[in-house]
Amino acid sequence: MKGLFISGSGTNVGKTWIASYIIQALSVKYTVVARKPIESDCIKTADGLMPKDAVLLNNLCANPEPIHTVCKFRFEACVSGEKASSEQGIVVELQDLVDAVQPINDDDFVVIEGAGGLYSPIAQQALNSDFALALKLPVVIVVKDELGAINQALLSINAAKKHKLNIIMLVLNQITSNNLDNEEALSAYTDVEVVTFNKEKIDDFNAKVINLI
Repeated sequence: MKGLFISGSGTNVGKTWIASYIIQALSVKYTVVARKPIESDCIKTADGLMPKDAVLLNNLCANPEPIHTVCKFRFEACVSGEKASSEQGIVVELQDLVDAVQPINDDDFVVIEGAGGLYSPIAQQALNSDFALALKLPVVIVVKDELGAINQALLSINAAKKHKLNIIMLVLNQITSNNLDNEEALSAYTDVEVVTFNKEKIDDFNAKVINLI
């Protein structure tokens, strides 16, 4: 399987936002499909639970797929994947998630978004780090670019390396413009490629993504 796994330093750091731009950037060189195999905090609709993150990512692909293909496990509770499934009496094991992200076509490039940070529980007795290791795909780590980002980034990098994950890129998500220079400071402490995302410099971000992936 060709693709990458997107995780973060925690929740609400903008993983889906960054994943959406990565999908758009890579679409110039790959046939990209999206996968978010498990999503909590889904919206209850007349047609069932709507996984808003998975829908957003799927709609950015050139050939959107049925949403149940993109996101197999959907839950309403705003809790971890492991807790959401267990509360509903559903057993979701690690292999279930690995099976759920497989592309329909072997030539597709799969952009997979995890749920929460690397150490967030995502399935029964399984963390996102376990999921990433099982996938054997390069990992993108997203960190919110703010005061404290260097600490969060280095903790996430060390966690990933401890589990022998291949970190292809760490993205500092600059939700609000700042002059902290975290990219330069962080680069002095790690050999991981550090890229800053700023919505005013999309072309620069896209070029780096295409060159790295």
